[in-house]
Amino acid sequence: MAHVHGSHHITLSVGSAQEDVDFHVGTLGMRFIKRTVLFDGSLPIYHLYYSNAAGDPSSVVTTFPFRQAGLMGRRGTNQAREVHLAVPSGSLDYWQERLSGRGVEVENAEVLDQRRLLFRHPTGIEYALVGVEGDSRVGWTEGGVAQEHAIHGIYGVGVHVANPENMVEFLSDSFYGKSLVEEGDRVVHQVGQPSQGGSVELVVNRTDEPGTWRYGEGTIHHFAWNAQTLENQDALKFEIEGVGYTDISELKDRKYFKSVYVRTPGGALFELAVTHAEGGWTCDESPQELGSKFQLPDQFEARRAELLDQLEPIQVAADD
Repeated sequence: MAHVHGSHHITLSVGSAQEDVDFHVGTLGMRFIKRTVLFDGSLPIYHLYYSNAAGDPSSVVTTFPFRQAGLMGRRGTNQAREVHLAVPSGSLDYWQERLSGRGVEVENAEVLDQRRLLFRHPTGIEYALVGVEGDSRVGWTEGGVAQEHAIHGIYGVGVHVANPENMVEFLSDSFYGKSLVEEGDRVVHQVGQPSQGGSVELVVNRTDEPGTWRYGEGTIHHFAWNAQTLENQDALKFEIEGVGYTDISELKDRKYFKSVYVRTPGGALFELAVTHAEGGWTCDESPQELGSKFQLPDQFEARRAELLDQLEPIQVAADD
């Protein structure tokens, strides 16, 4: 039977590459695991990857720094809007002090009867830290954040919608969502196994204009789910197409994983990802070397010198 195991990664369109590295590595203490390029189109754009200690599929935040290309996005409704990250229960006071100390404006909020810290990426993308208990994913401790505070991985995603009904149906029927909870303007589905980053919060937003779906600084581009195997990925794709969601791509090889993309009825772009059996993140770097070298797929290798000349130089160092 087809299933969704949990989340795989979330991908954002951001501004400056260095600004993004400083935020995710220096401020959030995440592990920098990969520097490569956007595989679609011919425009030279970095693709940067951050994770927890092990690079677990449910822990990865990836970014496209689009400021060099001058492409701007517009945040709005009918798009993914919020990055939710899981941290150890009881660590939010630490995070409030750390974020504030690094010049990040932080807001305490009560969401679903639970405290959260709300803040923004330098490009304006909305983030939330959610305290969780019993999360076995291990945070990265070499970025200046101790284990008792370090980010476990993805908690979920907030998708803003004008009307949630079609999205609720889609999540229930095609992504096996369960444990439906409603509170105020939020409708929450849990997709996949516990502690695998599968919380989808549908936020009813009838105030903002629709946001952009293309690549553009300041927006979330897509949210990826862990399909685990190519056979299961195929089964999910056929099920989704079979009930009429035909805005779905063919299989795309992303070197570290293979992907299928579907535009959801709520506007957010979802991806079904399967990590390559031949090593995933470690297919071109050892576990100890992750993120240390500029990696390219075979089709771009001949352009290495050209791409390096055009891309913004970046330095990766934890802000201790």
